[in-house]
Amino acid sequence: MDTHDSPQPKTRLIPVTKWNEYHQWPPVGGLRHLIFFAADNGFDKVIRRCGRRVLIDEAAFFQWMEEQNENR
Repeated sequence: MDTHDSPQPKTRLIPVTKWNEYHQWPPVGGLRHLIFFAADNGFDKVIRRCGRRVLIDEAAFFQWMEEQNENR
């Protein structure tokens, strides 16, 4: 059986607490602010929850950023 038939995700999920190991901006406090108001600002498209862990979909984050720039 070939295991390469299943689609591989094109993004990585980064825990909020580890975000700054991969990217300088936004800081963890800024991410938490965005997560707290996710229902209002559309950031809920970026968040993935696994139990109590909150993960950020990296590709979705940058897509969300582009959408925010287009709306200005």
